[in-house]
Amino acid sequence: MISARALHYVFKIGNRAKNIHFFREILGMKVLRHEEFTEGCDAACNGPYDNRWSKTMIGYGPEASHFVIELTYNYGVKEYTLGNDFAGLTIASPDIVERARAHGYPVEQGGADQPSLLRSPDGYRVFVVPEATTADPVKRVALNVTDLVKSRHYWADTLAMVPVGTDASPNRLDLSYDQGKFVLELRQLNAGQALDRAKAYGRIAFAVPYDVQPRIDELIQQANGTILTPLITLDTPGKATVRVIILADPDGHEICFVDEEGFTALSALDPASNAALDKYIAKDPFQGQ
Repeated sequence: MISARALHYVFKIGNRAKNIHFFREILGMKVLRHEEFTEGCDAACNGPYDNRWSKTMIGYGPEASHFVIELTYNYGVKEYTLGNDFAGLTIASPDIVERARAHGYPVEQGGADQPSLLRSPDGYRVFVVPEATTADPVKRVALNVTDLVKSRHYWADTLAMVPVGTDASPNRLDLSYDQGKFVLELRQLNAGQALDRAKAYGRIAFAVPYDVQPRIDELIQQANGTILTPLITLDTPGKATVRVIILADPDGHEICFVDEEGFTALSALDPASNAALDKYIAKDPFQGQ
C-alpha cells in the first residue's frame, strides 16, 4: 500500500493577468504562494523550457489540507496548444456561476443535475456543482485515457489508488487515496480516438513519506513503467528543498510524488505572495492582450 496525499494539478498559462483574474475573481481562489525561477526546472516542472518562469499556488485553503492548482508561467510563451488529455476540474460552489455572470464571463449551463461549465483563459474546463460545502470545494480532476483497463491496472494495482463510488459506467473510473475526499477520475475516450497531450499538458502531484519514494521507484521499475525523472532534489530560492520522482502513466499523464516532509515546509502559506504576484504581472509585456 502507498500512503499518499493528493496535492495539486499543474496548468501552464499564457497570460498571467487574465488567468489570475479568472482563478481569483471568478473561481474565488486565494494566492497561497508565488515563486520566481531564473532557469528551467531539473524535473521539467515548467515543461520543456529552459528559461525564466514562475509558479503560483492558488486554492481555497492551505496546501496542507486542500487540493490546489499550480499555475506555471513561462516568460515569453503567450499560449499553449490544448490537447484532449485533461477532461476537467470539478468544484463545489453556490457562488461561482453568479460571480462569472456578474463579470460577464461565459457560462455553459448544464442540464438537469448537471454541473455548469466554465473555461479558463487557456481553455481548461472547470465544472461547477452548485453546492455549499464545509470541506475543500475542489472535488476532482478528470483525465482522459485510451484504455481504461490498462489505466486501472496502473493506478489501482501499481500505485495503490483505491476505486471509490458506485458509478457503474464502463467508461469511467474514480480513484482516491483519501476515501473519496479528492477523486482522480479516469474517462475512457471513444474507441480508436488518440490521446493528444499537445503543448498544454499538465501534471498531478501527490505527497508521500520520504522513505516511501524509493519503494515507488521499485514498483514502477518492476512493472516496466515509465520514470521521466528519477529521484532528484529540487531547490526553491529561500525555501525548503524537496525530493521528487516523476512518472508517466500508460497515456503519458505526468505524475509527481514529492516527499511529504520537504513539501510541508515548502508549501507554508506566504501572505506576501498575492501582492508580489501583482507586481510581477504589472511588468508582463502582454498582460492586457
